[in-house]
Amino acid sequence: MAAIVGMLAACGSVPLQEPTPVETPRGAAPPAAAVVPGTLAQPRARWVPVPWAELPGWGQDNLFEAWNAWIKSCEKPQAPLASLCSEVRRLSIGTPDEQRAWVQQRLQPYRVETLQGEATGLLTSYFEPVIEASRVPTAAFTVPLYQPPATLAQRKPWYTRQEIDTLPEAQAALKGRALAYMADPVDALVLQIQGSGRVRITQADGSQRWVRLAYAGTNDQPYRSVGRWLLDQGLVKDASWPGIKAWLAQNPGRQQELLWSNPRVVFFKEETLSDLEAGFGPRGAQGVALTPGRSIAVDPGSIPYGTPVWLASPGPQTSLQKLVLAQDTGSAIAGAVRADYFAGWGAEAGDLAGRLRQPLQMWVLWPK
Repeated sequence: MAAIVGMLAACGSVPLQEPTPVETPRGAAPPAAAVVPGTLAQPRARWVPVPWAELPGWGQDNLFEAWNAWIKSCEKPQAPLASLCSEVRRLSIGTPDEQRAWVQQRLQPYRVETLQGEATGLLTSYFEPVIEASRVPTAAFTVPLYQPPATLAQRKPWYTRQEIDTLPEAQAALKGRALAYMADPVDALVLQIQGSGRVRITQADGSQRWVRLAYAGTNDQPYRSVGRWLLDQGLVKDASWPGIKAWLAQNPGRQQELLWSNPRVVFFKEETLSDLEAGFGPRGAQGVALTPGRSIAVDPGSIPYGTPVWLASPGPQTSLQKLVLAQDTGSAIAGAVRADYFAGWGAEAGDLAGRLRQPLQMWVLWPK
């Protein structure tokens, strides 16, 4: 599957679960991999204690950039990470050496592994599109972006993408629910997959304003990658967004078929986008604004929200060795060593998000 799976899922926080020591009951068979003393367990991962020297690049990162994301996490902290927040805020004006010394004094690094002991996983990326839209339908802007229908809770799953486009009863349920209209249905799909976007809306009177369309729910249908659909049929070898759009340019008659291959539809809510809010990304599943290059989406069954994470990922698109914060999740972000890297917004971020798919290792930094 192409690296186009990131989707904000700010659909309610998942309670932080305290890691528990891994124990083998007397008389029971040992786990698949040997357990290191001090290993901590999460529902879908295990954390293995390691020395700081194991973290590749530790000591070279500019921790000041990560500190802004950490302070954001402290807006909605959970125990035991909450106890660190007064010190985190105080150290926001500290030197890099002071910040690094404090981290090593107060936190213990743990290598994140699967329950079977595998320490290498997958890193992809997501971003916030910047798009043009119209408040009312026009000859150029015909693709609606909807707020949740009033009947969403009464029918689970709700209508598929194809049914929304073709069934009179689905269209009746969405009448009057359009927030804005886009020009390109493929760009609308990208917005839905990413889960949020910065939108310059042209109003009915011709005036323009910037808003954020943020995730507000889905039709509860399964997410299916249009890139995977193309790969499975042998139609493309490059299932990045540039590759998908190149295929569509050569096969415009199959655009609707491609769109309908993903039955999931995302609904939006409109939010303000002040100058201050424009400096951060949308709110992730933790409920705090995301920081470009310092926020990741994770499986909360592997890493609780708000956890500082050392991330290492070598690859052809980018080489990352840096401190990030687990602040979001997504429908395709599942498993122990799995993360979606928030690249930011705009064309450059979109290019990285569309192509990034490379090996990943992670170490959580947990209070001693």
